Amino acid sequence: MGKAFDAIVMGARCAGSPTAMLLARRGYRVLAVDRASFPSDTVSTHLVHPPAVNALSRWGLLDRLVATGCPPIHTYAFDFGAFTITGAPGTDKDAVAYCPRRTILDKLLVDAAAESGAEIRQGFVVEEIMIEGERVVGIKGRSKHGGAVTEYADVVVGADGRHSKLSEAVHPEQYHEKPPLLAGYYSYWRGLPTDGRFETYVRDRRAFAAMPTHDDLTLVIVGWPYAEFAENKKDIEGNYLKTIEQAPDFAKRLRSATREAPFAGAAVPNYFRKPYGPGWALAGDAGYNRDFVTAQGILDAFRDAELCATALDQSLSGARPFEEAMGEYQHTRDARAGAMYDFTCELATLEPPPPELQRILEAVHGNQAAMDGFARLNAGTISPTEFFAPENVEAIFAAAAARAQRMSA
Repeated sequence: MGKAFDAIVMGARCAGSPTAMLLARRGYRVLAVDRASFPSDTVSTHLVHPPAVNALSRWGLLDRLVATGCPPIHTYAFDFGAFTITGAPGTDKDAVAYCPRRTILDKLLVDAAAESGAEIRQGFVVEEIMIEGERVVGIKGRSKHGGAVTEYADVVVGADGRHSKLSEAVHPEQYHEKPPLLAGYYSYWRGLPTDGRFETYVRDRRAFAAMPTHDDLTLVIVGWPYAEFAENKKDIEGNYLKTIEQAPDFAKRLRSATREAPFAGAAVPNYFRKPYGPGWALAGDAGYNRDFVTAQGILDAFRDAELCATALDQSLSGARPFEEAMGEYQHTRDARAGAMYDFTCELATLEPPPPELQRILEAVHGNQAAMDGFARLNAGTISPTEFFAPENVEAIFAAAAARAQRMSA
């Protein structure tokens, strides 16, 4: 059995291409395969929060994204009906977010992986995971116009999404599971400027958001509880527009805009999977997924790519045993994702906020430092644990009390 590759990466989008790129840059022989050909689209929240923008910068790819004409997003605004919290999602170092079309972002990442030395096979369907004993040793598949081929490697990385073929083959432990909570649909609109803002509207068991993307278009995504998924699917457009009518000012803006694409959408489960085993690893949605309401998917994919590539480098180079390096990958991923996972799943129910959270949000409103903190919480720039730390909440309440006292004086 000859091993032409050190690593095979299944999936070449936001988790797969960076994993392949980072391994190739370290000198490993890497093959990345994807059933899609690029550029091509995929269902996505699109948002690249400031920490993910920082990753693109570290990888030397941010200038390429900027050059595509993707507009920067400097403000996150959360309209709760009675009041709006408006803040900066990033820091001085990483101040803005972007909302690129996946046709553009994914092609950029695939090209970067190829330039780094990874072999990319587009339009390649993996038909079988090759397993010897209990160890994954390679893949068998075919391109659209070729015969079946088998490739072997020291490790196979599944970056092939929620329905990962690698995950199906190795049956990893799945934990902290929650069922689908929210159903969402989006489309692109012309003539709906947001002036560099990511706008979110929260209403009675409904939420929607708007953000600027390529070609002077605005992505507008609408969500409702998963319990209504089947019924509302019978009239997606009607329910989409009915939800937006709950925010009359925005609805008026939308009525003067033009929809430029069909609706796309999904409802997703929430889970963690053990991301490694003999000869295999998982990255991105294949190993961890949460509801899209906080738009963390691309940030999670970039984080996993770096953590997974670093751990595999330590193992492949002989610096650390595979189990030790990959165990740290799992521990670090879970620690970084845990608080946001819980926060996201709570938001995704679209239930009214508990009284204590409602009090916090009311106290945040009008306090620019606190509003920036809330925006950074939603952007993944800071952890929910940091924002909701008792000392921070106490400071927010104290500032609100002082502000009220000044106003009544």
